Amino acid sequence: MISIQNLKFNFSKKQQPLFQDLNCELQSGSIVGLLGKNGAGKTTLLKLMIGLLQPTGGSVSIMGLQPFERQPSLLQDIYFLPEEFYLPGISIRSYVNANSGFYPRFDAALLSRLIADFELPESERLSQLSYGQKKKFLIAFALATKCRLLVLDEPTNGLDIPSKSVFRKVMAGSLDDDQLVIISTHQVRDVENLIDRVLMLEQGRFIMQKNIYEILSKLHFATASSPEGENILYHEMVPGGYKVIRPHTDRDSSVDIELLFNAISNSTEKMKEYVK
Repeated sequence: MISIQNLKFNFSKKQQPLFQDLNCELQSGSIVGLLGKNGAGKTTLLKLMIGLLQPTGGSVSIMGLQPFERQPSLLQDIYFLPEEFYLPGISIRSYVNANSGFYPRFDAALLSRLIADFELPESERLSQLSYGQKKKFLIAFALATKCRLLVLDEPTNGLDIPSKSVFRKVMAGSLDDDQLVIISTHQVRDVENLIDRVLMLEQGRFIMQKNIYEILSKLHFATASSPEGENILYHEMVPGGYKVIRPHTDRDSSVDIELLFNAISNSTEKMKEYVK
């Protein structure tokens, strides 16, 4: 689906490269979480992936095509939901009539269901909706396009708690096996039950590219009363004790992506060795 080979990028020749020899392979049938600190280049990388920016070296390809060349056959299979957006002063129905034709696989029945799930008013002008309602509409429209590549930048920003729950439900139930979803977010708790592959970006390179099963084959996530227990690789204080990461054990656990991100970003090389 997406192949990134020796990617280099800088905004000007006077600046240090933001990315240097970045490599990544992503396949369809996956929801990928792109994580990184502020300024790590997440949004820039998304724009390079979908062709809004051109690499200064190396290559990005989607289904064998170069996104920066902007071929219509590729653009009709990509949907990008940016963190900041503008919607015109027309109704949801008018917006759909004007834009759905650009996407050959558009599913009007799915959109109607998602609009109902998000409790959106179809007759009201988009410009009159709240920020959260606008975001919910764009999420619904993105899923209804059935594009093979969906790129969502901070999709849960502006959503209230019930809407975040609906977001997780519709994301889990609306995707096909030939689709790839990339979610860039700081709100890890909102999406960690959806993500099946994690990319962590730091200082222009990936410090981790693993699926959830690979992570659990090496690490165990638990709670403890003390941070001094046996084989604890990383810990954080929480009410009533500590959240800890240990080497893999025979006991079941689930990945705490926020804890893992903090551990890799702030911890020792020993921790990073476990997720190479």
